[in-house]
Amino acid sequence: MSVFQDKVLLITGGTGSFGNAVLNRFLRTDIGEIRIFSRDEKKQDDMRHDFQARMPEVANKIKFYIGDVRNKSTLKYAMKGVDYVFHAAALKQVPSCEFFPMEAVKTNVIGTDNVLDAAIDAGVKCVICLSTDKAAYPINAMGITKAIEEKIAVAKSRLSGDTKICCTRYGNVMCSRGSVIPLWIDQIRKGNPITLTEPKMTRFIMSLEEAVDLVLFAFEHGKNGDILVQKAPACTIQTQAEAVCELFGGKKEDIKVIGIRHGEKMYETLLTKEEAAKAIDMGNFYAVPADNRDLNYDKFFKEGDTKRASIEEFNSDNTRRLNLEETKAKIAGLEYIQNELNGVPNLC
Repeated sequence: MSVFQDKVLLITGGTGSFGNAVLNRFLRTDIGEIRIFSRDEKKQDDMRHDFQARMPEVANKIKFYIGDVRNKSTLKYAMKGVDYVFHAAALKQVPSCEFFPMEAVKTNVIGTDNVLDAAIDAGVKCVICLSTDKAAYPINAMGITKAIEEKIAVAKSRLSGDTKICCTRYGNVMCSRGSVIPLWIDQIRKGNPITLTEPKMTRFIMSLEEAVDLVLFAFEHGKNGDILVQKAPACTIQTQAEAVCELFGGKKEDIKVIGIRHGEKMYETLLTKEEAAKAIDMGNFYAVPADNRDLNYDKFFKEGDTKRASIEEFNSDNTRRLNLEETKAKIAGLEYIQNELNGVPNLC
């Protein structure tokens, strides 16, 4: 018996990599129903056929809802009878959001507001919003809109009643849709050089399974309004590229540096210095509790925090740095990579 026994889980943006990982993890458990909410009927149809072929005995637990987080009425319909929500719908490609920032606002900001309103109105017990390291000290449109998403979630949590709202913030999820490793594999197979932006750039790295673990940790241990972060390791982009070359027979000497793209940082931050000052160490995770002071400006002038000046931020330059062999082992352990090496098609 689990907390998910006979419960209804809704995943926004559910046809993406995260939604597929959740289905693979939960479909054969005692969960009652998993609702996939997204706007792309083709991806839903692909997912439907994939799970009917691979897990025919439990595929009937998946229910598909066409809708858009920008449209509150479609969310209200999908939320009826839902116990828990994993909010993964987002525009997350940095260059796309740079050129179309209002589209990012509509999905990441207004969409999140709609999801939370619909969930609270429907009496959902818990909502976990997926965020990103780019929301900490944001410099690009994607990060800025995800930072606002977090602010909305924390603000809603103050008045959410019986609905618990938490955020999870994590770094690069290896082999997720639109990520760089699948691109590099394709480049190697076509005989082209691997392209990378800046060799010394560092990034947190984690697997899809670890992303799901973080969401489940937030679900089980997070308090209303918390932002939860995994203590993820990092590596340089050069190290990551060389690891992929060694796994797939690429030529490391042919790696091509193309320069930093629109809105990219040299390193990413999972906890700002200000957040680190109040973060709670939970072993493999940090929890940043909500600031639940009321809008009384006198407190902001009279009450400070003396320890804040001595706490460092948690970023991809000061976390544990993986070497080439460690990075290669982490990448090689991914199901996506094993499928690619063995010639098995990957759905996402």
